Amino acid sequence: MVDVAEGREAEFHDLSKAFQTILERKGYGLFGMFRDEAVPTRYYAVRQWAGVTAAETCHGDVEVQGLTSKLYTMARVTHVVNGVRRPDPLRLMLDDRRTGGVEPDRRTGFDRRVADREGPEGERRNHRDRRLGPRRLRASAGDVDLVSAARRAREHADAAFSRFKVGAALETADGAVITGCNIENATYGLTICAERVAIFKALSEGHRAFTRIAIVVDSERPTPPCGACRQVLWEFGGDLEVQLANLSQEKGTHRLKDLLPLPFDARLL
Repeated sequence: MVDVAEGREAEFHDLSKAFQTILERKGYGLFGMFRDEAVPTRYYAVRQWAGVTAAETCHGDVEVQGLTSKLYTMARVTHVVNGVRRPDPLRLMLDDRRTGGVEPDRRTGFDRRVADREGPEGERRNHRDRRLGPRRLRASAGDVDLVSAARRAREHADAAFSRFKVGAALETADGAVITGCNIENATYGLTICAERVAIFKALSEGHRAFTRIAIVVDSERPTPPCGACRQVLWEFGGDLEVQLANLSQEKGTHRLKDLLPLPFDARLL
């Protein structure tokens, strides 16, 4: 679902045609664009992939990523239905992570924790961090300008009390970008940070694997995520790459395991 900014419909249509041309020329699949009759600036983009490999190749195509970056300058994109995916158990995560279910991409789940409770710590852990394993589907970040997406997201922040606006852009394992901004509340305690808005949006749209997140503030000093956001990002994203930036330049890149060196997670339950 694509909500186009007012006055930019013509640019959007040109971009859609270019995207359709690439998909058909490179054999990735077919592309269709449908307008919402009730909302004139809302469109539904439908991609019919030639296959799983074609979808994966398209997500990594630099030319396609360039068009995607332009799209995020003129529209808000919401992934309503995620398409074709390779049935890889290392990629999938079960929704019952907190109710005793076993996740195939973690070490072995809760049952092993019980069986090895008396065993040597080094043996139980098998000398590896679960967050550095096969859950990370891509070894390096893509070419999507995540920082620019976070800067745009920051413009929608509702920071009436602190005046401290924050934007975040979260990249999923299949190349989608989900953004978030901080939203404050008069009771202060109900305020939610941009990072958590982004990851909750992503989860609610069906995404379960992530590669990196960009965080943008209007400050000369780099502003890392707060403790609550680090915990949530770790729980659902693992050892993400965290990019920090302000309105004009990038301020540094970190690994989440360095920002949260001793996390509490399902291994301790």
